[in-house]
Amino acid sequence: QVHLVESGGGLVQAGGSLRLSCAASGRIFSINAMGWYRQAPGKQRESVATIQSTGSTNYADSVKGRFVISRDDAKNTLYLQMNSLKPEDTAVYYCNAIAEHDYHYWGQGTQVTVSS
Repeated sequence: QVHLVESGGGLVQAGGSLRLSCAASGRIFSINAMGWYRQAPGKQRESVATIQSTGSTNYADSVKGRFVISRDDAKNTLYLQMNSLKPEDTAVYYCNAIAEHDYHYWGQGTQVTVSS
């Protein structure tokens, strides 16, 4: 089992910044990749950014150049630095971990609201 807990969401004005954190616990050694997803009201959940165990990263086109995904292995924590936020970034953000056998673990989500 892998347990994920997100924090850092909130309300911010357009153009502002937020940093999300995701603390992982449990079978950390089984994790092959981690990422951030988001789901806006009435929309499907979408991938925002991912990071592989190699450190390779991937971003959705809509956030490239504005968001940065990183991890601190010593703290078992995943981060998402979000800059130049836009109202369309408003969503519930979920932390995701892909473990052995491609099993997906999810956090409970944290709300990010960007006001115009």
